[in-house]
Amino acid sequence: MSVLLKRDGLIVSCQARADNPLHGPSFMGAMALAARDGGAVGIRANGAQDVQACKAAGLPVIGISKVFTDGVPVYITPSREAAEELAKAGADIVALDCTPRERRGDAPETLVRYIRNDLGLEVFADISTFDEGLAAEQMGATYISTTLSGYTSYTEPKPEGPDLALIEALASRLSTPIVAEGRFNTPQLARSALVAGAHAVVVGTMITNPREITRAFAQSLAARP
Repeated sequence: MSVLLKRDGLIVSCQARADNPLHGPSFMGAMALAARDGGAVGIRANGAQDVQACKAAGLPVIGISKVFTDGVPVYITPSREAAEELAKAGADIVALDCTPRERRGDAPETLVRYIRNDLGLEVFADISTFDEGLAAEQMGATYISTTLSGYTSYTEPKPEGPDLALIEALASRLSTPIVAEGRFNTPQLARSALVAGAHAVVVGTMITNPREITRAFAQSLAARP
């Protein structure tokens, strides 16, 4: 299977929670177009409607489906049904939580096989540790992403900056392309991920969430002595 995401490229995560004024496929589709015009090589989008909207940008779309269940930590594309919905919506790549945590759905190795063999799509494995990255490669993931570093109970507390050490460790050991994701909030930090060995970098909040960007500025000004 060919690798769709260009090396040294920027992938923009076009997502907005339900309480965000920009929530909805029309806004996310516009974000994807803006990201394309700015030089992005791919889009990460949540849910079938947003995936369909983002396809108009003409870039590879990494689809995820967030399915929340009380008391269950895994919610990123936890089942074959969720993956199939993304495929029908036009996702080129399906991302899933590849940690060994409790889930309501299918085991990650089952999902990886299903996405690659039955749906014929590439797999984007979200992991949080080095061992999870090794396991994801053995499962057959097309890409391994550091998305969940700092967001699992055993990698908390979340550090302020990205996990460059994890990227470097994975890139030096694995042949699967490593994608850097998580807290890359400046162009300089994104560039440092490539230096550490990342194939590409995902940036979300600092590009597509003006509410959080505004909050950061406002809090900094309010803290002036």
